[in-house]
Amino acid sequence: MSKELIISTSPTEVEIALIENAKLIEIHTEKTKDTFAVGDIFLGSIRKMMPGLNAAFVDIGHRKDAFLHYTDLGPQIKSLTKYTKTVQNNKTNTHRLDAFENMPDNPKGGKIDNVFTKHEHVLVQILKEPISTKGPRLSCEITVPGRFIVLTPFSETIAISKKISDPEERKRLKLLIGSIKPKNFGVIVRTAAKGKLVADLHSEISELNEKWKQIYHELRNAKKPKKLLSELDKTTTIIRDILTDDFTSIVTDDKDVYNGLKDYLKSIDANKVKILKHFTGARPIFDEFGVTKQIKASFGKTSTMSSGAYIVLESTEAMHVIDVNSGPKMVKRSQEDAAMAVNMESAEEIARQLRLRDIGGLIIIDFIDVRKSEHKTKLFQAMKSYMEGDRAQHTILPLSKFGLMQITRQRVRPEVKIDTSEKCPVCMGTGKSTPSVLVTDSIERDINFILETRPASKIKLETHPFVYAYIKQGLPSLRMKWAMKYKKWITVAQNNDYDLFQYKFYDGAEDEIRMEG
Repeated sequence: MSKELIISTSPTEVEIALIENAKLIEIHTEKTKDTFAVGDIFLGSIRKMMPGLNAAFVDIGHRKDAFLHYTDLGPQIKSLTKYTKTVQNNKTNTHRLDAFENMPDNPKGGKIDNVFTKHEHVLVQILKEPISTKGPRLSCEITVPGRFIVLTPFSETIAISKKISDPEERKRLKLLIGSIKPKNFGVIVRTAAKGKLVADLHSEISELNEKWKQIYHELRNAKKPKKLLSELDKTTTIIRDILTDDFTSIVTDDKDVYNGLKDYLKSIDANKVKILKHFTGARPIFDEFGVTKQIKASFGKTSTMSSGAYIVLESTEAMHVIDVNSGPKMVKRSQEDAAMAVNMESAEEIARQLRLRDIGGLIIIDFIDVRKSEHKTKLFQAMKSYMEGDRAQHTILPLSKFGLMQITRQRVRPEVKIDTSEKCPVCMGTGKSTPSVLVTDSIERDINFILETRPASKIKLETHPFVYAYIKQGLPSLRMKWAMKYKKWITVAQNNDYDLFQYKFYDGAEDEIRMEG
């Protein structure tokens, strides 16, 4: 399996596309001004107690109060609140927990008003980003994650990833971690730690210990809600969590992002630097690598597969519903075998769509009915197999007697929704045809206006690819005729996102020239 990461950067956001075997699997968007990301650690203040919900609303600086449920407090919440108070009251002068005396574990069936009081300060970590009208969801089970291990304060537990199945390797890692971890810190060993040397793991423990030290210093100086530790930016986080030996390429169009990733890759595996590339082509990076085309083909109510079969995705407030249809090209074979072939192909596409759109919550899939119990079992096992690479926690149930499959998938971030509809170039979305004026006449009119108002300015014209091709075709081309007419060379570029008759002008500094005359 080949994996590519394509990173597109603009002044306002970073878009990250994960491609496996030439198929778009995940798309992530990070606004450059986002200040509330999963994994960020805050000092919060209890704003309101909700005994009926057994939860509290916490002020962490977001416009909506964050939500903290009793089940997300964790067994070490009493130790955490004790540590927070002692640090803020300057009764603790070190970040180390060697001499810290842990409190008894918190009972599972307790009440939140027995743990917190109003306006009390509490150390929290974002569990889910703000979604729709809801604020962030919080947890008090603080973790400091790295590539190989995760550090958990106020615990001595060493947990090994279930994906490391070799008993000898599990034993080796447990003994190794037990000898190098800081006292009063638990460790979760991630799958990527398999086969790693003690020097690699010790180095990462030291780095994570420094992050805990940073939290300690920020906490000492914090008197109101404040971010104490920021998670890595989304690009680096994704690379940290999914980078494996079968990654073949990481490409970005931004020099700063390239340099940052280069330093990060050097720090974790110098051999990985060679797969990092800086894209400097003239076309947008997503167009060059076919990401834009796949986005337009993959998002929308319907997703069609190579056989002609298709799935229909509908979302409601309560759940997501997916219907599987055979399409007009069903192969002539027995009804049972034909239905099974469509179901198997659809299962793979559904697993991809769930990751791509980051759909969370309850998902109901209506597969084409199959009668044989072995076919139902095979479809269930196939769905589990296709979703193995999904990093979001999920549960899959076998087909019900009505032929429906139920899946629950962890919702951590807002669902990815991309509008792939385009305006009709004739009516421009009004539903009424309008007299069409040759777009090049409008362009020439605007060129005249620009040259009259700012004759010394460089001019770059950006248009729909069809108009771009028309302007450049022939000898002499329309662009050459403009050069002879205006005694100025006009640069022409294409943009796949434009409507047919849409165009813009830019000056030498890449600032848009607006027509206000």
